[in-house]
Amino acid sequence: MTKLTVGPYVASMKTSPAQVRDRQAFLERARFRDEVPTVAGLPLVGLGGSCGKPAFLLPYLVRWTEQTTTALEQVAQEFDCFVEYGAYPHLKLNDGGQEVAAVQDWSNTAMIFMRPGFDRAEELLVRLRDALAPRST
Repeated sequence: MTKLTVGPYVASMKTSPAQVRDRQAFLERARFRDEVPTVAGLPLVGLGGSCGKPAFLLPYLVRWTEQTTTALEQVAQEFDCFVEYGAYPHLKLNDGGQEVAAVQDWSNTAMIFMRPGFDRAEELLVRLRDALAPRST
């Protein structure tokens, strides 16, 4: 798999400092949200507020347990990453520490934020989706 194909879409949402007060330009950009792309069957549901990474909605809730954190760390190892546990977990490259993914868990939703330019972004998105899925006991 490859980088995410949503780069141009994400870029269309951003603006320059010169246009941050331009309401009409904002309204034009906002229309792009009427039809959002999907990757690996997961809908794009937004962008990270500070980082601008695309966020993909998981079809289930994530609850952090020994099982889910172990699964997360195993996926991270497969992609030469480590997990940084802050307010929510981030996957960062072992070489240089660049963030490539983050998983947000809330009471009503769970999302994966992905760095679009990461060479194996779609593959990582799929692996995280599958690895974090609830298991029946």
